[in-house]
Amino acid sequence: MEKKRYEVLGETLYTGTLSNGLTVYVIPKHNYEKKYAFFATGYGGADRRFQLDGTWRDTPAGIAHFLEHELFDTETGNALADLAANGAQPNAFTSAELTAYYFECTDGFEKNLKTLLDFVSTPYFTAESVVKEQGIIGQEIGMVEDTPGYVVYFNLLKGLYATHPVRDSVAGTVESIGQITAKTLYDLHRAFYRPSNMVLCAVGDIDPEQVLKTARAILPSDYHEPPVKDYGPLDESPVIKARTEVSMAVSKPLFFAGTRVPPGGRGIACLKQELIGHLATQYLAGTSSPLYIRLYGEGLIASDFSCGFLSGLSHAITEFGGESRDPDKVLEEIKTEAIKTLADGIDEARFNRLKKAASGQLIRGLDNVEHLCYEQTASHFLGASVLDRHAVLAEITGADVLEFITAHLQAEQFAISIVNPL
Repeated sequence: MEKKRYEVLGETLYTGTLSNGLTVYVIPKHNYEKKYAFFATGYGGADRRFQLDGTWRDTPAGIAHFLEHELFDTETGNALADLAANGAQPNAFTSAELTAYYFECTDGFEKNLKTLLDFVSTPYFTAESVVKEQGIIGQEIGMVEDTPGYVVYFNLLKGLYATHPVRDSVAGTVESIGQITAKTLYDLHRAFYRPSNMVLCAVGDIDPEQVLKTARAILPSDYHEPPVKDYGPLDESPVIKARTEVSMAVSKPLFFAGTRVPPGGRGIACLKQELIGHLATQYLAGTSSPLYIRLYGEGLIASDFSCGFLSGLSHAITEFGGESRDPDKVLEEIKTEAIKTLADGIDEARFNRLKKAASGQLIRGLDNVEHLCYEQTASHFLGASVLDRHAVLAEITGADVLEFITAHLQAEQFAISIVNPL
């Protein structure tokens, strides 16, 4: 395996690639008791249109999440039970562009790793299990659709995207998952769960070469090109619907406001955009900003108010939200603060404090094996490493933040989603 030492961080990254295209990362953590492994595919809820065997295929919303649930079923039982019986704590999740299966343990890492690789790469679906899962996930969808936080967030995405599938829930709808069959799941597994479209990442007091050897022994050896994805045409207008309001059982109005940002590409450029977006939103309205302090003092926002930048390969947004007695007033204040910042320029002392805080957060994350394993997995699909972030952050300037605000935080680019009390 290739070894890369990050002296400033005191970390070492081992990287290996199998003949089947699988990338394997190991970050050793000597004398750590906890061990973590992520096995993930570059396939998520937004990847609904793709090319397989030369033919474009469209799939229903929620199918990536459905496949994640179904994959734990094996011909002899259930992989969750097998992992738990060997002392592991397993789980999985599906996001817009990623599905990951993972476990943590202190002992029995090698056996748990074999189980993880085996069940994810060996699908077993039946018509009966699909029908059963449709009922279970259908109930989950019903509960989620009654959650104000879910509604306010996805209404914002619908205000920013006209057709991109990120605007739809990863879980889909009761109607969409009703179209799923065992054959569809097998086809999708064949398309997206090929090693060339996947990554294995392990963190802990483990032998990098042994992890690579285990993956080579368990997984198929043939190489297949990853599928080509299509997210539809790009939206020309920055805002599809500037304002969305609904009423639900909340005690105070809940809101999310934000702007759509063109994704930053792959590699270091993507990491740089992500970090600049984070610094820009924090500079305007983060907890240490004058705006946050003033709005909080006036009772316009509560302690749950947050802001940030979320990005992937196919989409990116800024977001500001929380409870407020007057969401429109808060949004106007954010817009005004952006205009004021462009006029006054960046306060270098405050900007440097934000950078130091972000740097400290990155360094603290290196001691959390779960966080480190997830971030390295997610960074892989962006064409970078989580360990590159610290060096990229150091190069970001106040001028980068001003450029971001100028391009992506103009008043006319904002959409707002509000959930009002009944």
